[in-house]
Amino acid sequence: MLLRFDIGPDDTLPRYLFSRRSALQAVHLLAIDRDGAIRQSSFSSGDLSNSLRGGYFKSSLPEVTRNTQYVIAAFDLPSHRMTLERAYLSQSDLPLSGSLLRSFLLLAILAGMLSMPLIFNAAFYRILNEPFVLWHSTLTISLLLTILVSSGLAAVLFDLPAMTLSWMTTIIFGFTVASGAMFTHSFIEPERLHPALRQALLYCAVWAMFLSISHAVFPFVARPIQSTLYTAAFAPILVIFVLSVADALRRGSRAAKFQALGYMPVILAGSVRLVTGITPWLESNDAMLLFYMGCACEVLFTTLGVADRFMAIRRQRDSARFEADVFERLSESDALTGLLNRRAIEQNFEMYRAEGYRALAVLDLDHFKKINDVYGHGIGDEVLKAVAETLQADPQVRAFRLGGEEFVLLVRGEDAQLRAERRRQAITAAVAAALPELGQAVTASMGMTNSRPDEDAGFAELYKQADRLLYDAKLAGRNRTKLTLVQGA
Repeated sequence: MLLRFDIGPDDTLPRYLFSRRSALQAVHLLAIDRDGAIRQSSFSSGDLSNSLRGGYFKSSLPEVTRNTQYVIAAFDLPSHRMTLERAYLSQSDLPLSGSLLRSFLLLAILAGMLSMPLIFNAAFYRILNEPFVLWHSTLTISLLLTILVSSGLAAVLFDLPAMTLSWMTTIIFGFTVASGAMFTHSFIEPERLHPALRQALLYCAVWAMFLSISHAVFPFVARPIQSTLYTAAFAPILVIFVLSVADALRRGSRAAKFQALGYMPVILAGSVRLVTGITPWLESNDAMLLFYMGCACEVLFTTLGVADRFMAIRRQRDSARFEADVFERLSESDALTGLLNRRAIEQNFEMYRAEGYRALAVLDLDHFKKINDVYGHGIGDEVLKAVAETLQADPQVRAFRLGGEEFVLLVRGEDAQLRAERRRQAITAAVAAALPELGQAVTASMGMTNSRPDEDAGFAELYKQADRLLYDAKLAGRNRTKLTLVQGA
């Protein structure tokens, strides 16, 4: 493809050719004087250097004089229309003026903004361990790389060959689209996106990577139409993404609201690229300024969306933990008396022993069946509640109801036997005060055993010993305690 630039007698003499980066094989430059003299220079694609103007390459012209009438630029195998549409001659590269430095500063600030979500995501992922946090980080990194590679910062920071940055830009673009699709796939809440659309986002990610890698590695396979086909092939991805966000919004997705706000400028930039890239009579436009605005919106809104989702998931997990704790406490508590039950003492007995509770007492109400038979089960339940209130634990005593009229006390301290006996004897007065209509005294029998600190007796063994002592107390006439001071004595 040949481009001819006319050199007027009053024009500033150019020194460089500038054009948009895209895959090509070589550039040949000819300066043709009015007397027919020709000066020529040629550059392979690997010899082209980067311009400070983002996304452009430059090559030195052969000597251009006041006698030069034309400059001919011949491109071998250009792969994109923008290389021809955006070509121009200039006396110098963009000067490092205040305006250029300000634009670089704005780009650097934008790159710094994109770096901040990575710090937050690292903290979020350690807590949530959710895949959408990783995909948001991947998307953020790809946007950051796009800014660094496609802007003038690349010429300042990297100074890689122009064609190297060209294929890097292509692959990074596919990586950005793929990570955006995967982020949407994992970020929108369950049941807030149609399963077919969620599955389609996976295919979009694979398709985007396939397109970008194949176009970067094989840019000349179908060169006359490859660039147009490559651009058009992203249209289904754009449509599926818009449909996914719209469907999620229709279903009440909170995450989709943040995505719709954050991605709107990026979707507009993609639409501009798509329409101008596949319409022959329109000049190609990559809408980079709109893309940079989209990056800023993505940082603001999707990061807020991730934080909002983090708080929502955390609230759900806290609620689930609270409910689990409630159910756990209910499963270990006696519904009638509020005391802990047999399950609680069996599961936590080792912990209680470690806390010093080495005395175990089994307590049983005397003739309780008679109370139920004469006064009814309602009065019997009130008796059990009064007994439980009497046995309520202090820091040295833990009380449990094993079932029926049977209770267990775990006691610690040198006066453990005295503490347990005081509770047993207090039952009669406590029940009489709570139920004055009861026409009989309620007493209790108790068996109690103790273990030495160096012994590792389990609950079943100590309970068996105390229960046998309780049986002895019943045989001895009830309303009394049988105990062993030391296990085995």
